[in-house]
This record gives sequence, structure tokens and C-alpha cells, in this order.
Amino acid sequence: MTVTVRDLNPGLRADLEGFVRVRHLALPFMVFTPESVAFDIAHAHPEARLRRLVAEEDGEIIGTAQVGIAYDSPEPGQAFVNVHVHPERTCRGAGGLLVRTAEEHLAAAGATRLHSWVLDEPANRAFAERFGYTASRSAHFFRLDLAHGTLPPLQDPPPDVEIRPGSVFSADPRPLFELDTEVTLDEPSDIDAELTDFEAWLDETWRHPLFSAELTSVAVVGGRPAAFSAVRADGGTRYFTAMTGTARAHRGRGLAKLAKNDSLHRARAAGYAEAFTGNDTGNGPMLAINKWLGYQICAAEVRYVRELT
Repeated sequence: MTVTVRDLNPGLRADLEGFVRVRHLALPFMVFTPESVAFDIAHAHPEARLRRLVAEEDGEIIGTAQVGIAYDSPEPGQAFVNVHVHPERTCRGAGGLLVRTAEEHLAAAGATRLHSWVLDEPANRAFAERFGYTASRSAHFFRLDLAHGTLPPLQDPPPDVEIRPGSVFSADPRPLFELDTEVTLDEPSDIDAELTDFEAWLDETWRHPLFSAELTSVAVVGGRPAAFSAVRADGGTRYFTAMTGTARAHRGRGLAKLAKNDSLHRARAAGYAEAFTGNDTGNGPMLAINKWLGYQICAAEVRYVRELT
């Protein structure tokens, strides 16, 4: 049995479903759909040099890789390669082929530093280290049972604050883009990001098929977004918090907590059964909010880094 690696064909439904199936098995706490994978490929920024790779064995997709350049980083040469293999198809060479193919592509694209999220399990960490990657920061995935769990009661916001759904900005989402830009600058990460391209943000965030403007909650002060909790959802039962943050001028008032709790209440009312999120282990304020909301750790990841010479 021979394992081969190729680019995913977004025009083939079987390819999209196979890619999503492997990702769900490897990362059951994230939200993907065939439509979202196809959208990501079709709307990738040209400078991202994005590739979605699949490893095949006897016609079955058994591994995937998400590969690209962090084009929005102020430091050139930053890139990412995230590899996942079907849990029952490991040790067949798929992971190694995916890594080598990804690294060749990124080196040709001018990458100088590769970043990879790796599940914090001995076999996965050993695999990354065999390829010359070194452990860096860590993060946790969290799960909240919306169907049977108990959320904190909704709280009245301060007199100068309104909690509104993101959909109220549908006519002009630029204020949310500006807030997202400020929050992203302060997000803990090995790769700094600067959101400067509004049209790219519209494509990659606002128009993304998983983004839910209706479930996204925004704390508004003086008519301007001051905090938000942005949501991706699969339209069925799974809900994922993509970003929660507060503008610097309004931090310390509990606005992000109000927004996220409001969003979760509306998600439960809409029939969502599971809520997931992920946080850097050094992000104390966000970890405290998730603990207050009742989230439980369901997995851990480690960011591994490799310098290319």
C-alpha cells in the first residue's frame, strides 16, 4: 500500500468530505464543513500562498495539511504548517510526506520560520521534534455543554453600554473590522498580525460561511463597538468562539464577559448543543472568563517552531 500526497481538489465533493472527516477525527473540538474548506481555498489572499494538502492511501484520504504564509505578519517569512492524520492510519508515512511537501512549498515561497500546532500528546510531540521543530507556547481547547449545562444568568450592562448582535453592522461592518484590528494586535501569539486590508477581512472573516453575525455579540458604547465575541457555527449543533476581545480604552469593565455570555445564551436558544473555544495558556483574563462561563478543558496543543536556513 502506497501513500501519496497531492493538493486537495475543491471541485471534488469527495475530497472536501475526506479532508473534513480527517480534521474532525483529529480535532473534534473545531468546526469545519466542506463548504468552509472550499471557501477558504477560493478566497485565500494571493500572498498567503495557501495550500490544502491531502495524503491518500488506496484512494482514501488519511491525512491533511494546512500550509501557507502569514501574509498579515509585519515580520516577513513567517509561515504555518498544520498536519493531521487519521487516528487509525498513523505510522504509514502520511505525516512525514505531508511535512516534507509543505516545507518544500514554503521554502520556495520565501518562508524563514515555520509554525505548527501539535496536540500535546507524546507521539505527536515526538513526531514534530524528529523533523527539527522546537516547542514554544501552549494553548487549550475548551468545551461547554450548552444542551445540559448551566450558563451564568444574563447581566444588565452598564448604563452607557448596549449588547447587540453583530448583524446590526451588516450595512457597514468596518467598525467591527477596526475593533478586530486593535484586539488582534494584543492577542498572545508567536506570529504578530496586523489587519490592514479591509477587503481581505471581509473575505476571510465577515463573509466566511461559518461566521455567524447573528450569534456574534457586540458591546456598543457611544454607538461604537467596544468589545465583541465573534462566532463561527456549523448551522447545526456546534458553535466555536473565533475571537473575543475589548478595545484598550474599555478594558477592565467586564464587557467581553457580557458579550460572550450574551452570545452563548442566544446560541443555546437557537438549538446549539456544544460550544468550543481555544485560548493561549498565558491569556489570564480570557481563561478567567471561560472558567466563569463553565468551560472545561478538552485538549491541549503546543506550538512548535522550526527555523529554515
